[in-house]
Amino acid sequence: MNNDIVSRIKEFMDYKSMNSLTLANKLGYKSSEKLSRLFRGGNAKPSYDIIYDISNMFEINTDWLITGRGSMFCSEPDVNAMPTINQEYKGAPYYNVDFIGGFDLTPNDQTQCPDYYINYYPYNKSGVVWCNVTGHSMEPKINHGDVIALKDCTLNDVQYGEIYAVVLDTIRTVKILRKSQDPNKLRFVPINTKDYDEQEFDKSRVIKLYEVLGSISKFF
Repeated sequence: MNNDIVSRIKEFMDYKSMNSLTLANKLGYKSSEKLSRLFRGGNAKPSYDIIYDISNMFEINTDWLITGRGSMFCSEPDVNAMPTINQEYKGAPYYNVDFIGGFDLTPNDQTQCPDYYINYYPYNKSGVVWCNVTGHSMEPKINHGDVIALKDCTLNDVQYGEIYAVVLDTIRTVKILRKSQDPNKLRFVPINTKDYDEQEFDKSRVIKLYEVLGSISKFF
């Protein structure tokens, strides 16, 4: 490798005992390809997005990553730190709107300005956004008024048994998705089965899909 930035990315990966696939997963990338190609030789250079994502996720000293000056880390990230809000682009953007009530995200839409950024280490990943959620069907895991971390995905990305926020043609819902006996349908399963029933909907009715990475009680 003749690219010093790539060499330092590799140094960081070795320090953390990560390979390209592990790093891609932690950054929220759907594929490790754009990282793997950096290490195949030649003159491949990391994009600004890759540099930003690595620096932001792991609190790496950007000056060190680009020039080699200084120490690798700004400071050791505290993985147990409580979430905080800021307007300094630290963490993932938070929109003070309710997913069920009509929240919509168009990736890279510069007209959509977040109200804050939530800096919470487990979810400081590329493509993650936060918004509010209402309803009681997913209690006690996700409570009415919680804030949820979402990441845009497709039907092909669905891992059955995980929680997704789904925009259908007539409703919006947050549920566990499971496989239906009908290959053209999905099962929408609540956690609070005492008050809510499981439903099935045609896959063709799904307009937009978000993976629910996690939730926190609203603290601000």
